[in-house]
Amino acid sequence: MQMQFEDAYKEVYEIVKPKYKLFTAGPVACFPEVLEIMKVQMFSHRAKEYKIVHMDTVERLKKFLEVEKGEVLLFPSSGTGIMEASIRNGVSKGGKVLVTIIGAFGKRYKEVVESNGRKAVVLEYEPGKAVKPEDLDEALKKNPDVEAVTITYNETSTGVLNPLPELAKVAKEHDKLVFVDAVSAMGGADIKVTKWGIDVVFGSSQKAFGVPPGLAIGAFSEEFIEIANKAEEKGWYFDVPKYIKYQYKKQGTPSTPPMPQVFGLNVVLRIIEKMGGKEEWLKMYQKRAEIIRNGVREIGLEILAEPGYESPTITAVLTPEGIKGDVIYEEMRKRGFEIAKGYGEGIKEKTFRIGHMGYMTFEDIEEMLQNLKEVIEDLKKKA
Repeated sequence: MQMQFEDAYKEVYEIVKPKYKLFTAGPVACFPEVLEIMKVQMFSHRAKEYKIVHMDTVERLKKFLEVEKGEVLLFPSSGTGIMEASIRNGVSKGGKVLVTIIGAFGKRYKEVVESNGRKAVVLEYEPGKAVKPEDLDEALKKNPDVEAVTITYNETSTGVLNPLPELAKVAKEHDKLVFVDAVSAMGGADIKVTKWGIDVVFGSSQKAFGVPPGLAIGAFSEEFIEIANKAEEKGWYFDVPKYIKYQYKKQGTPSTPPMPQVFGLNVVLRIIEKMGGKEEWLKMYQKRAEIIRNGVREIGLEILAEPGYESPTITAVLTPEGIKGDVIYEEMRKRGFEIAKGYGEGIKEKTFRIGHMGYMTFEDIEEMLQNLKEVIEDLKKKA
């Protein structure tokens, strides 16, 4: 297609053109195949062509997330939108929710609970620690009236992966709904929705799937849907039964979806299939994580996450004594690498983060680690 106003394009491109190799917390670098499909000209989201892609994407996600009972829905929002939907659709007005907190995004779930007129009971750990099943069991014994438990599967601020299957098992033994924030886990860590007894789990396009932001992915159990059908004052935009109705009747969403992101996600799910399936894809993520963690330790730095609970998608690194994380971030940027600053109360200055998500090569990882080594050595000399 001929550009009539190419100068307008160039003016914006000069601002946003790629300058860095991305090792961020998200949005992340996108797969070339994703960027290519997203260039397709737009058409009606009620057209049969969109309906085909929408439903194919949903079916592929059901397989990837191992949803045997329940529904997978696509939302034109960030993952936080489904976080709010879980509370508005699944918890009674004034009802209690047990919120497990291991970092900044667990705290966000607490804020969402409370801002929607529900009460939060908190089980909180210091940054770097994971929720322990025995602690959750004890907290539920003390608070038998909570309706749901929230779990941050992968805490983006600390690089900790919670033991989700074990935690969900405990919650289900107490007959509680299980709500899982998997924004930085979905696509990079295993999720078995039905087998593990998860009632709501949500992710975002801009993390481990390597697609631009704007699309949220949610899986919902039959039990949750039954509760949502009876819930009052759910609002309009995040009314889960409304999304189910539109998916069956219209093969789409109630409001206009981010079509390019849906196309991009569909391409990624096909890439996963062509790579050998979910198992091979997740092995790739584990290999990236191991190389990065080993490389960081070889430089002489320590990982924030406690041993055995390290994230497959992001690593929070403790800074050397006397060096702030944002200084390391800026020095890496000068060398053409975009990592992530520390995030969260108490750890912002003493950590920096390295994302393993999206499009990157193993050569990129080795190059990043070599530059990080040089940056740390230079900063230590100046400290």
